[in-house]
Order: sequence, then structure tokens, then C-alpha cells
Amino acid sequence: MRRTDLLAYTRRTALPHQVTKTPRTSQIVFGERQYLLRVLDSIERTQISAEQRRQEQRLLERLIYARTLELERLSPNWDAQVHAVLHPGVTSEELDEMARNAPKEDYFLLRLISEHPRTEASTLAALSHHPYVAIRENVARHPNADVKTLTELARDRSKPFWFLVATNPSAPAPLRRRLEKQMKKMSGKHRTK
Repeated sequence: MRRTDLLAYTRRTALPHQVTKTPRTSQIVFGERQYLLRVLDSIERTQISAEQRRQEQRLLERLIYARTLELERLSPNWDAQVHAVLHPGVTSEELDEMARNAPKEDYFLLRLISEHPRTEASTLAALSHHPYVAIRENVARHPNADVKTLTELARDRSKPFWFLVATNPSAPAPLRRRLEKQMKKMSGKHRTK
């Protein structure tokens, strides 16, 4: 059975209350656009009739444009902002300003900022409360995160950020030792089972 068959089967058999809706964040929309661009590249390199190629290209280009507009509605100049974060000359001040001005739904941009080596401790502290787990994970492992932020993340019981904090060289030695003991306890529990 193909994956698409499995997805169709799952959708047909799921009860309405079992289907969860995912918010359309920049992470999702950007991923869709990237996928559509890869499909467009594939069609352009495939031997098909010229008419079929034109039809499929037009359809894909409309879908790609729709995703681009969706990103722009989320955050004006979205592509330029992503380009700025990835530029080698971006400053910590620019990263902080982009993080403060980005909508919470801009998971992709905020994730890039949370892993950037120039992001300062104050920006990371603000991002440590973001609902997207990958952003908080990046903060927990970031060498510029301050002690207060790392301590708070280590206490978070909803996700195992403490493991990332334990391996962060910026975490204070007493906190790392305590978390390493926690890791040893957990590995001992797994061995005895």
C-alpha cells in the first residue's frame, strides 16, 4: 500500500472529533512552497508533452504564488527577513528586532533566529516561552542563553529540555551536575526494566 493510500484510508476512517487541525504557521507554508518548487523542477525535467507541461507549470506556479502571498500576509517582506537572518553580516540587534516584530505564527523565522550564533541572551530569553517546541529546544542548547533562561527550561516538565540544558556548555556547573545525575538515574531505570 502506498503512503497516499494510507493517508486517504486514515482520513476516511477517522471520526470527526479525531481529526486535529494544525495551525498554518510559516513553517508549514514554507515547507509546502518548497515542496511545490521541487515538483515544478521535476516536471520541467520530465519528458511529457509540451501542453501537459504548460498546464502543470501554470497550476504549480499559481500554488507557489499563493503560498508566497500567504507568507507575506503573515509577515510583510517575509522572504527578505529570512534572507537577512541567513546573511553572514546580520547583527544581534537586527536579530532581536526581527524576533520582537515577528508574529508568533512565524515559526520558521523565529526558529532560524533561535539557532543563530549571534542571537543574544535577552532575545533567547524571550523566545524561551514560544509555543513551538523546536524554538525552545534551540534556546536550551544555545551557548548564548543565560543562566536564568536555562534554569527555567530545565524545570519545564512538559518537555525534556533539561537534557539539552545538561549538555549546554553555558549552563552553570552545579545545574549541569544535577541534570547529569538525573540522566544517570533515568538510564539506570531503563536498564533494569
